[in-house]
This record gives sequence, structure tokens and C-alpha cells, in this order.
Amino acid sequence: MTDLTAPGTATRAELSIDGRRLSYLDFGGAGRPLVALHGHLSEGATFAHLAAALSPKWRLIAPDQRGQGESDRTADYSREGYLADLMALLDHLGLKKTILLGHSLGAINAYQFAARHPERVSALVNAEGPAALGLDGSNPFGFLKNLPYEASTRDALIEGLGPAAPFFSDRLRENADGSWRLPFHPQDMYRSEDQVHGDHWADWTATDCPALLVRGTQGVIPAEQATAMVDRRPGTVAIQLDADHLVYTAAPDAFATAVRDFLATL
Repeated sequence: MTDLTAPGTATRAELSIDGRRLSYLDFGGAGRPLVALHGHLSEGATFAHLAAALSPKWRLIAPDQRGQGESDRTADYSREGYLADLMALLDHLGLKKTILLGHSLGAINAYQFAARHPERVSALVNAEGPAALGLDGSNPFGFLKNLPYEASTRDALIEGLGPAAPFFSDRLRENADGSWRLPFHPQDMYRSEDQVHGDHWADWTATDCPALLVRGTQGVIPAEQATAMVDRRPGTVAIQLDADHLVYTAAPDAFATAVRDFLATL
């Protein structure tokens, strides 16, 4: 099993939701809990740097969202499906109210969860999660449709991935029979991306708990939309980092500083 975290830095645990495994990493410590939600084609372990940067004041908990990392696949990648997983995780952890941090898909999941369950969320950190996206009907994950999910050997899978291999080769999983697979199914992620698209302004503006919006200069949130997201939602502050959409891994130190400074105000 591949685990991107160094030994001893996190504990992997899981819960069962209707017989489906939802896996998560708990980076531990006695600090205040912070739940971090990754985006598509990712997993909770990518928050290891942030967890270390925020420790010991903050205890970061990062699930592998449905169909990714060590969490089981499902036939349902709807908005409500993701939000139900988050509710189950918070209940499992005994967190009656917590701070949610999310990137991209994870950020949208976080603010939509807050809109439906404001009593469970005390603050939000939105990294590159637009209030509206994909309204033209396009799907940026078209390249996934031709990628293999698994192969008999690691080398064969890397070869099959072609130009995409460098992005995923360090996160491939070995199956019990010795074959290898991606940490997500390409078709699942294509369908999930389709279902996250939409006009979500009503959800973004439904709450007024403290929120930090982090935008990458080469990210997916247009500058004018980022300005409107601050203007239209009370309690929101924003910061712009010189990074692409993968802002928390592209500029990890600057991102951690921005998040730490925001959390210090709570």
C-alpha cells in the first residue's frame, strides 16, 4: 500500500458507510481539529506539509474522498453523496463543529456542506473552489477517458499512462494479485467533475462564518469572480498566491503561512 506520509506522522483509519470504506489520515496532536478535503485526482496525504506546518496548534484530519486514495469506489459522485460522506466523518470523529479546509472539489464540498449544515462549521478555508464553474458544458478531464485504470505490472501501467505518468507514478497502488492500479478510476473522476459543475453562488453566500479564499494567479477562479466572492459573502477575506490551481502543493510554504495567519484570527 502506498502512503505519501512519512512514518509516524499520521495514523490511517477508516469508517464504513453502507458497507463502503472511507479512509482518512489523522495527523494527530492535541491541537484544535481541522478537516482538510482534497480535490479530484488527489488524496488526503497531500496535506502532510500543511499538517506539519500547522502543528501543534492544529490537528489536521484529511479523508481520501470517495473513489480516491484508499477509499472505496462508488456509483454515486453526486454533490449530496460527497456531503453525506463528510457528515458521516464528522459524526464518526465526534466533531460537533469544526473548521473545514478544501481545495477545488474539496473546497466546493466544504462550502456546500456549510450551507446545508451551518451549525457544524465554524470557519472555512477555500483554496481554488469557484462559486460557479463549468457553465459552458466543457469538462477539463477529457484526457482521463483514454487512461488505463490498471495493468499487470507497474511498468506497464506507467507506460500506458503516457504523458500523464509523471503526475501519478508516485501514487500507484499494488493490488493483492500483484497487478497495479491508479489511486482513482479515470471514468469515476470524469463523472465526478461533471457533477461538481454549476452555479453555486447560493451555497457560497449562504453562510457568514469566517472564511479565507485562496486564489492562485494561474488558477481556475477568474480575478473578477474572486473579487465578487469576497464582496458578496460577509466575513470573507482573500489572498492571492503566485501559483497554479494546485496552490497548496505548488506554493506550500506561502499557503501554510496564509492559512496559519487566518486561523490565528479565530
